[in-house]
Amino acid sequence: MEPVLYTVYEATELLKVNKNSVYDLLRNNVIRGLKLGSLKITRTELMKFLEENNDKDLSNLDDIKDLTFGKDV
Repeated sequence: MEPVLYTVYEATELLKVNKNSVYDLLRNNVIRGLKLGSLKITRTELMKFLEENNDKDLSNLDDIKDLTFGKDV
């Protein structure tokens, strides 16, 4: 059975980013979390985040853009 809740550390492993990136996503309300002992993120929230942000450039969370591939890629 897959977990229902993930810690920030587990979310970093799933998303292949560092913990500061996960905290930035939480701080900017790109993903929602809950505090249950420590910060947790639901599996549903992570899957929703991935679906809604597929094909997006999340380099600047204040200005999320569609992902484009220019000549320099």
